[in-house]
Amino acid sequence: MLVLHFALTVLCAIICGASQKDGVGCEFAASWLESVVMSMKLTKQGFHRDLVYEVRHEPTSHLFKALLLHTLPNGVYMDQYQLADLREEMGLQVLLDSALDLESPAHVSSTFSALVFLGPPEPLQAIVPVHGRYHKASSSGGWERVIIDPPRLLLRSEHCDTVDPGLPHRVVDAPCTIQNQSLCSWLEIHGLQVPSVSLELPVGDSSLIIPVCVVTTLVSLLCSAFLFRAVWKHGIF
Repeated sequence: MLVLHFALTVLCAIICGASQKDGVGCEFAASWLESVVMSMKLTKQGFHRDLVYEVRHEPTSHLFKALLLHTLPNGVYMDQYQLADLREEMGLQVLLDSALDLESPAHVSSTFSALVFLGPPEPLQAIVPVHGRYHKASSSGGWERVIIDPPRLLLRSEHCDTVDPGLPHRVVDAPCTIQNQSLCSWLEIHGLQVPSVSLELPVGDSSLIIPVCVVTTLVSLLCSAFLFRAVWKHGIF
């Protein structure tokens, strides 16, 4: 009996050691974490862009989930209705921290946070539409630069519900999945060195307010006069 107990102990130690070596167990191997690389870029032009997130890593048999926590500036917004459609059509998994006013200009809007769940196939990637907000007019017009800082990357093993706090990364709580918003422990990956991206949006010229208002009023009166004349001429009441 003692020999059997000793054999089981040795076998368990070998299995656990191999699991830690290739990152299959509850803990992420430190060497594998060093291979994780994240990138972010903007595509398209104008007010309507795409934020492209991508996470690459060395091959591993370790099953894990990836989550991006992204705080975005008030100069842009994500359309919750568009995201819902993309979730149905393409499986895009994005959760906003609050409902956004899509018509609100930048100077009366607030920053917001988006939770982007990344899934296979490799590389882990998500393409999320983002839209520029109108900015308050200035005395000279021009352009407004909106800077988008990179998100935080969180990883969670599918083999266990907790994360080992002994790793050189911070353990944080975040929703488990987009369907299950109860909190799970995630490992926040530091030192990724992802550069910020930016977009330039046109700003109205406030010195043109009076001429624009005058022209708009004259055009409106002229159109109303033509409409009234047509109604009077054809007897439409």
